[in-house]
Amino acid sequence: MTTHVTLEDALSNVDLLEELPLPDQQPCIEPPPSSIMYQANFDTNFEDRNAFVTGIARYIEQATVHSSMVMGFGLYLMDGNVSNIYKLDAKKRINLGKIDKFFKQLQVVPLFGDMQIELARYIKTSAHYEENKSKWTCTQSSISPQYNICEQMVQIRDDHIRFISELARYSNSEVVTGSGLDSQKSDEEYRELFDLALRGLQLLSKWSAHVMEVYSWKLVHPTDKFCNKDCPGTAEEYERATRYNYTSEEKFAFVEVIAMIKGLQVLMGRMESVFNQAIRNTIYAALQDFAQVTLREPLRQAVRKKKNVLISVLQAIRKTICDWEGGREPPNDPCLRGEKDPKGGFDIKVPRRAVGPSSTQLYMVRTMLESLIADKSGSKKTLRSSLDGPIVLAIEDFHKQSFFFTHLLNISEALQQCCDLSQLWFREFFLELTMGRRIQFPIEMSMPWILTDHILETKEPSMMEYVLYPLDLYNDSAYYALTKFKKQFLYDEIEAEVNLCFDQFVYKLADQIFAYYKAMAGSVLLDKRFRAECKNYGVIIPYPPSNRYETLLKQRHVQLLGRSIDLNRLITQRISAAMYKSLDQAISRFESEDLTSIVELEWLLEINRLTHRLLCKHMTLDSFDAMFREANHNVSAPYGRITLHVFWELNFDFLPNYCYNGSTNRFVRTAIPFTQEPQRDKPANVQPYYLYGSKPLNIAYSHIYSSYRNFVGPPHFKTICRLLGYQGIAVVMEELLKIVKSLLQGTILQYVKTLIEVMPKICRLPRHEYGSPGILEFFHHQLKDIIEYAELKTDVFQSLREVGNAILFCLLIEQALSQEEVCDLLHAAPFQNILPRVYIKEGERLEVRMKRLEAKYAPLHLVPLIERLGTPQQIAIAREGDLLTKERLCCGLSMFEVILTRIRSYLQDPIWRGPPPTNGVMHVDECVEFHRLWSAMQFVYCIPVGTNEFTAEQCFGDGLNWAGCSIIVLLGQQRRFDLFDFCYHLLKVQRQDGKDEIIKNVPLKKMADRIRKYQILNNEVFAILNKYMKSVETDSSTVEHVRCFQPPIHQSLATTC
Repeated sequence: MTTHVTLEDALSNVDLLEELPLPDQQPCIEPPPSSIMYQANFDTNFEDRNAFVTGIARYIEQATVHSSMVMGFGLYLMDGNVSNIYKLDAKKRINLGKIDKFFKQLQVVPLFGDMQIELARYIKTSAHYEENKSKWTCTQSSISPQYNICEQMVQIRDDHIRFISELARYSNSEVVTGSGLDSQKSDEEYRELFDLALRGLQLLSKWSAHVMEVYSWKLVHPTDKFCNKDCPGTAEEYERATRYNYTSEEKFAFVEVIAMIKGLQVLMGRMESVFNQAIRNTIYAALQDFAQVTLREPLRQAVRKKKNVLISVLQAIRKTICDWEGGREPPNDPCLRGEKDPKGGFDIKVPRRAVGPSSTQLYMVRTMLESLIADKSGSKKTLRSSLDGPIVLAIEDFHKQSFFFTHLLNISEALQQCCDLSQLWFREFFLELTMGRRIQFPIEMSMPWILTDHILETKEPSMMEYVLYPLDLYNDSAYYALTKFKKQFLYDEIEAEVNLCFDQFVYKLADQIFAYYKAMAGSVLLDKRFRAECKNYGVIIPYPPSNRYETLLKQRHVQLLGRSIDLNRLITQRISAAMYKSLDQAISRFESEDLTSIVELEWLLEINRLTHRLLCKHMTLDSFDAMFREANHNVSAPYGRITLHVFWELNFDFLPNYCYNGSTNRFVRTAIPFTQEPQRDKPANVQPYYLYGSKPLNIAYSHIYSSYRNFVGPPHFKTICRLLGYQGIAVVMEELLKIVKSLLQGTILQYVKTLIEVMPKICRLPRHEYGSPGILEFFHHQLKDIIEYAELKTDVFQSLREVGNAILFCLLIEQALSQEEVCDLLHAAPFQNILPRVYIKEGERLEVRMKRLEAKYAPLHLVPLIERLGTPQQIAIAREGDLLTKERLCCGLSMFEVILTRIRSYLQDPIWRGPPPTNGVMHVDECVEFHRLWSAMQFVYCIPVGTNEFTAEQCFGDGLNWAGCSIIVLLGQQRRFDLFDFCYHLLKVQRQDGKDEIIKNVPLKKMADRIRKYQILNNEVFAILNKYMKSVETDSSTVEHVRCFQPPIHQSLATTC
């Protein structure tokens, strides 16, 4: 069972801090924090300065570098008028061939910062070079494999994997289990940890030297426009040496090596306490074993042979370093008398402690040991000759190993120095070469930003987790500027560049993350069949390649110049702004187009919703609904931008310019517009990821939604219902009713009054005996003024079309809303304990089956669950939601009934119904009611048109009929219209006699066919309207109105009475 450690216990026992879980478990993909504060040096003891030359250097490569530079400068000084190095080579005093091999392998030596020198330059400038040019190969232009970092990456990766694997094995046992400091280990185990720490420092030194050598070689060999086509001819020298001098592979190799260096530094830093324990134990044991055991034999021989000088040196070493078991040297040790040990052996107990020597002790011991094994000294005879061969080898071996003791005892400082890559930033030498033309180079020429920006620009998934490592070069440079150069202005320049680069870094990274998840959402929602069809035609729509942004989004404590930066918070701020902009762009795109684009708007919002959901897994964003309301300007206003634009399009484009087709249940744009198309603002040009995610996705979705562009139908109405909601629909309906009212009580009313005056006062339906040609000629003559009325087929029909389109819009919106509500109710049914009726087999009881189903779905019943587990506020919300859903299910409210009732209230003018009938019942032959005027209008648009002319349905659609039929039904004149309509009467007679003549350029048969089509349409409209109006009439008239008439009597009886 896992033991949980509390904070109080952890603070009381520092060793337990390793087991304390952090509040944010984040992967480590950044270097350790580097303090840039002043650090006092309290170690005032001697330091072994000479060991750098005489021993084995900590930087193996740097020792070679310095020795090579010394050789080159020495050859330059030696080759002159006095001496000739080529003659010395001939006499075998020096070996120029070996030196040439060294110089060819190491061509450039880093001096300081951005200063370096070519070793071959020493040879080229020597006095006798020209006549001996053929002897040198290092002066020829060739690239050494040492400067091709891509070739070295194979070995570096292999070394890194091997060392990391071994380090992880020790780390798991030492740090994770917490057994590192408390448990005592054997000398062999301490030695393994000691060797591991040493190998780690040597690997870090080797890799850092590789990076600096390649960087220095690149500075000496800048590119040009001939070697790199991307390099402009006007590029500066430093720009050619840094910005354009590296291939993509070399940049990635640099980043990878830097990541290995900094990552290994972190891992070794975590084990620093374990390493310190092992290092001190191992060094203590090595020193004591060497002084107390190994030096006994040479001391015995020196005493026996009476080598006083050797005795004094050996005794001095033992007195300097020995830590005896009893606090003093054993006086009975036979080696002090030059005697052999007894047969049973002389037991020397060497203690074991975790105590390292001081730097003075180590310096003195190594100096004295060096005096023992030195080949040359001031005297003719050296002490080395007084020692046996095996003893000399043991002392030399210890002397070599002890060189590392100083650095391992200060492993923290050594680790920092081994990983120091600060010189990659400094460019003071090249700034001086500009002769004042440059105060500072731009960030595009700075190596840390070049590497960081390359990762961001290429979006390489395998490198994305390394993106923070190049930024740590600024930490190294700032630390070096303050502690080594001790120059404030250098630190200020670094800080200014960091501020600029980090802003750019966050900006680019946030944009990439948003674009990645936006493209991911767009790809997920893209229709799979469409993608498959595109693939069949050879068009592949790729999914976005997976990237490792999740690790970056977990970084909340990035250390940069002493600051702790919450990277997740900064990215969240920018992505939140990008989400707002994306939503705003989607709505703006809708505002710049007509009503047909509302389907595209919904999908844009759905893609943004999925993007928001994907991003919320890694960051804290405002809720999508809150963001959408803000972008829609619907936070405090009762309606938003979408609602306003829907109404704007309805008023200025949809109502006057669209024709309804009842067969397809769609609105299409009219062939002849009677109004100008409204002017809309063009959408702003934005990046592809603000729309669907990428250019291929934008093209794909544009093809998909182009099929919704040329009509307004059920998909559009359903989308309007989902986007506007009840409140938005109510606002639109109210505004549409205002438009209908202004038309019915304004333009249309004035035309009705005018046309009623033009109508014949009395127009009886002719008898069947006249025949259909005669009836057509009769009606054509009677309605001549109506037919020739100039504004009938333009303004009158246009106004009626707008009313009809408004009524149809309300009807279709209600149908779409009903479908959405039914879908909601079906989804809510399992959570409200509403179960469908089930199929019952023979012999099975319904009650038993229903009880079984109720028990099965009882855990889904929401209200009892919330009442049992929720808060009072949650309980109230659940009850209200349950009640609202059930009421929607039971009430069966109809919005269209209310619309028709409101429109009926607009028809109060007497002109619609005419004067009271003279017979007290109804008007039969008089043309004073609206249905007679509509019969005349119907006669006009039933007349067939010419070849190149547009019909009424092409110009106005079915909305014209819907307007006329709606007014007739609302006025209660439907039956009279069916009985006394001119066209219907003509159709009856023509069907009976079957004649087909051309009367006044009107083909009778074609006109009869058109009348029949409109009769069917009118009957459909009347049926739909009566379905809604019957419930209204039933509710409004509970008492049946019956009028009684006197029975008919003969005239003779009437006169007598």
